[in-house]
Amino acid sequence: MKKCVFAGTFDPPTTGHKNVIEKCLKIFDEVVVAVMVNTKKSPLLTEEERAFLLKKLFEGEPRVRVEIFEGAAVDILQKENTPFYVRGVRNTVDFEYENADYFANAKLMPEIVTVYIPAEQQNIQISSTLVKNSVKFQKDFNSYMPQKIRGDFLNMIKNKS
Repeated sequence: MKKCVFAGTFDPPTTGHKNVIEKCLKIFDEVVVAVMVNTKKSPLLTEEERAFLLKKLFEGEPRVRVEIFEGAAVDILQKENTPFYVRGVRNTVDFEYENADYFANAKLMPEIVTVYIPAEQQNIQISSTLVKNSVKFQKDFNSYMPQKIRGDFLNMIKNKS
């Protein structure tokens, strides 16, 4: 069985994240979506809220498992017993960052296989930051976030006000 890990902050999950996971399902038997705890970031949503949104987004798809993880990417790869690490890339800036990260990870885990999945044309500019800024400035973000989780996301941020 081929399993991959797709790790990120997912604050909040976007249509781009959904698209990467859907592509992973075409390649792998199981996709572990790791909601990473990054102490250098100040996320809008808690890890539990982000995990809830991702679980809801893929409810009914038994091949997607959402985990909250604190640690390095190589640690979750080893925990999950897989070398396959998926990274979504929107542009050359993302690729440069992810490629540098790959070389750092490869020193820690030589057997790592990083799979780069390019964004679809309609998702190239979409980021979690774009969603948060759209909400902050009361702009339409419907095309940036899957409809299935928009209401939950709005309720979560409303409760933080």
